[in-house]
Amino acid sequence: MTGEAIEFGTDGWRATLDVFTTERVRVVGQAVATYLREEGRAGATLAVGYDARETSRGFAEELARVLAANGFDVLVPERDCPTPVVAWTVRDRDLAGALMVTASHNPPEYNGVKFIPEGGAPATADVTDAVESRLAEPDPLPDEEWGTVTETDLVEAYAEHVLDAVDADLSGLSVVYDAMHGSGRGVTDALLERAGADITRLRCERDPEFGGGSPEPSAERLGELAERVADSDADLGVANDGDADRVTVVTPERGVLDPNLFFAATYDALLSGDVAFDAESAPSTDDVVRTVSTSSIVDRVADAHDAAVHETAVGFKWVAGAMADHDALMGGEESGGFGLTAHLRNKDGVAIALLSAAAEAETAYDDRVDALLERHGDIVQDRVSVDCPDDRKEPVLADLEDALPDTVAGADVESVSTVDGFKVFLADGTWLLLRPSGTEPKLRVYAEAGSQERADELLAAGRELVEPLV
Repeated sequence: MTGEAIEFGTDGWRATLDVFTTERVRVVGQAVATYLREEGRAGATLAVGYDARETSRGFAEELARVLAANGFDVLVPERDCPTPVVAWTVRDRDLAGALMVTASHNPPEYNGVKFIPEGGAPATADVTDAVESRLAEPDPLPDEEWGTVTETDLVEAYAEHVLDAVDADLSGLSVVYDAMHGSGRGVTDALLERAGADITRLRCERDPEFGGGSPEPSAERLGELAERVADSDADLGVANDGDADRVTVVTPERGVLDPNLFFAATYDALLSGDVAFDAESAPSTDDVVRTVSTSSIVDRVADAHDAAVHETAVGFKWVAGAMADHDALMGGEESGGFGLTAHLRNKDGVAIALLSAAAEAETAYDDRVDALLERHGDIVQDRVSVDCPDDRKEPVLADLEDALPDTVAGADVESVSTVDGFKVFLADGTWLLLRPSGTEPKLRVYAEAGSQERADELLAAGRELVEPLV
């Protein structure tokens, strides 16, 4: 059956283009249409967005046709655009949901699709399970019952909303923006420029091949951005991934800023009132949501402001759910995805880029991070990956439960959390996390300590634990 190759993971269904075919994409469209009809949303309006990949516009058009043939009206953006723009449009226009064609930061030989339900937050597991259970060949209604497909601009209303919500006077601030050839080009940089920043653009031309690599804003792929910031004496560098739901910043002193430190510094800036996101639905608490793999420096910032921390499994759908449950100020993850409850319970690398520039205009991130580390102590987090076929992940986790030792890298085990995999807390204040990747055939090993040397010792111990079990 065509649907057998379709499986929604941490953030939608992604696959290489030999598997991600037009036929299967149409099956996903029909499943979403069937699900929404059964949820009482027959005849509602949906959006179908797409990223800058060569095949994305065509897949989006196929999805739009399937949805229209099922009686839904469909909005399609005029050009590829960021996932958060599509998600915010769902919330702003009270749409029944959206489909977004994107493989995010994956290399160009991949594509993907994610379903964004009403409200604009990521689809929860029960929703994606319901969609998966309805995978079937397209079943169009009679022609006279078809909906319409309308091409429209989605960016301007979003941009006005973000500019109204963030009080950002960026006059005199110099920013180098790296779109990594993705969908943030002409959106994030334009937003920063409209707020007054002096923008230097890098990789802001559409390239469906992303320059021959992956559009992932990691330190390994942002060397040119870091050099440009240093050579031009810019105040800040900003990069988005392929669909601009993630953001990374570069500072003059630190280069590519660790996302954990960026998260902590930005959260601290919000708590201290240096920056704000003023919207009609302000959260009722200063709490923060983070994944198990995110640094505990965020906890120290929260504690200093008498706010609570809520820990979730990896995947922004879990973060978004906890943001709602606790009406938290902010949610984030160590991979560079951050969201604001007042704006959108979803990752938004565009809005957070503007917020970060506003924070930089008040106090440089280098100074913010220096102050945090002086107040809370040095924290180093790192990770490695271990190859592991998908069908071995569950058996390895089952075996790990019996294989966890009483000591790791010379420190006693104090407690173990099973929120997502196994997070082992040690007596010396460090921790080790062992969990399966939700998007790749790998196991992730994370460690956090007070020095790189100690983090490396923990990572080596983690590898020694899992590799024999794969």
